[in-house]
Amino acid sequence: MFIRKIGIDLGTTNTLVFLPDRGIVINEPTVVALRKPDNTVLAVGAEAKEMVGRTPDDIVTYRPLKDGVIAEYYITRAMLKYFISKSVGAFNIVRPEVVISVPAGITSTEYRAVMNAAKEAGAKEVYLVKEPLLASLGAGIPINSAEGNMVVNIGGGTTEVAVISLGGIVTWSSLRVAGNRFDHSIADFIRKKYGLAIGETTAENIKIHVGTALPNRNKLEMKIRGRDLPSGLPRDLVISSNEVAEAVNPHLSDIMGSVQSVFNVTPP
Repeated sequence: MFIRKIGIDLGTTNTLVFLPDRGIVINEPTVVALRKPDNTVLAVGAEAKEMVGRTPDDIVTYRPLKDGVIAEYYITRAMLKYFISKSVGAFNIVRPEVVISVPAGITSTEYRAVMNAAKEAGAKEVYLVKEPLLASLGAGIPINSAEGNMVVNIGGGTTEVAVISLGGIVTWSSLRVAGNRFDHSIADFIRKKYGLAIGETTAENIKIHVGTALPNRNKLEMKIRGRDLPSGLPRDLVISSNEVAEAVNPHLSDIMGSVQSVFNVTPP
């Protein structure tokens, strides 16, 4: 069976690939590992993420997307080629049509970069659709109705806030504050408060397992291990969900401000 259509959610943190009648066939981190100095691609996705923070000097791991858009063109093209080939199979001789999600605030230069990278990666035709519309469809919102529906889509690199009506975006805001900023703020909080350095994977696990937006009397706790900054030795620490709420509060305030700004410019 020749696969002719692919949907790709090209995220800052994770990339998903969807095939008609089969659903999501790939859900892997948006990470690429290269060998220097010839820039040979060693690994993509989950395998590359395992290498983060553990590589020798001649191997470098990249996250080729930053704030929802392409930051490293060559690496993004290599990653798309890998995901397209993996999803359609080695014996698919038909170049597929590809739908890719992009932020609402994408510039014309960033738009062309995604188009060109996908075509060079093996796509026959490329269609770019703004993320708020796709998020609305995924949530089951009737986007073609003559009523306003707001969607807030918090990803890894961007938070997209939009009011959807009659199949289009009426008002929107694209804020480059999202999941990755949460991870960095958690790591910074623990370093400043406890003098403990943790990696981005540990910070992400804290966010996933005990993350919360508001302090709660019934707080959750998680045991972590990091490097004690004064001594340089490993040290264990128990972090609570209320501390995570304190760490991410400034970024949540930014997101709330973005939601309010969209309300302010939405027609009555």
